[in-house]
Amino acid sequence: MEESTKNTSPNSSKPSITDDKYTWFFACDSADVPDNGGVCVKYNEDQIALFHFTRRGEWYATQNECPHRKQMALSRGMIGSQNDEPKVACPFHKKTFSLITGECLSGDECAITTYPVSVVNGKVYIGMPANNN
Repeated sequence: MEESTKNTSPNSSKPSITDDKYTWFFACDSADVPDNGGVCVKYNEDQIALFHFTRRGEWYATQNECPHRKQMALSRGMIGSQNDEPKVACPFHKKTFSLITGECLSGDECAITTYPVSVVNGKVYIGMPANNN
């Protein structure tokens, strides 16, 4: 049975190995991610912060690196909402970022990369931009 999740991507159906926009990879089992928290997932050389925002029934993925001091820390940040916008706060600098768009909600001119997430039968998949070579 497929789990229903809100997703930052129009690609919320069962992921294929590759589609026109994304290469989907298996990140972890949904039980491996704490409720209302995050984990770090490695994909090739990239560190991805994966969040299960259970209070909203949503999953999000972003880069793990905070852009301020280049620390791999966002997966350990606190998640919450600001004017109904899901966000993550860096545990070191307290700068907040939208989990949907990646924009800094603290007024700085920086942003983080976000990725689509799909959960199918308890398995979490993250979509990475497909190589258009």
